[in-house]
Amino acid sequence: MATLLYNNRPSLRPAKAFNSMLNEVLRETLPALHEPSQSFVPQADILESETGFEILLTVPGVEKDAIKIDFQDGSLLISGERKSPVNEEDEKAPKLRRVESAYGSFSRSFRLPDTIDVTAIDAQLTNGVLHVLLPFDSKKVTKYQIEVR
Repeated sequence: MATLLYNNRPSLRPAKAFNSMLNEVLRETLPALHEPSQSFVPQADILESETGFEILLTVPGVEKDAIKIDFQDGSLLISGERKSPVNEEDEKAPKLRRVESAYGSFSRSFRLPDTIDVTAIDAQLTNGVLHVLLPFDSKKVTKYQIEVR
């Protein structure tokens, strides 16, 4: 007859220690790249307030001249390029041994609602974060309750 043992005591090691050990093991198994990527997708956060939307696009190392923002057919297209710090054509340039950063061109598209005033869209690049302000159009009415008399 088999004997089953049950231990109802909580684990002596915290889960945080196990998670950090697992992260370390997984980090070492990631493939090491020896050349920069050709494209990447920047992370975006979208906020909504009473005055409109705000898109926060994380683009570290991208110059403001390398970013292009277009609006067409109800979509906002943000594109640009992050250049690699190493010029591969230069023979005296340092050699890349491991690349964990993303380089190359990027493009993000956002479908905008009809309530946005497209002529008042504003963009500002600060500390590697692109802030795109999308104010609501105060002249358009999207919701209105009609009183019955």
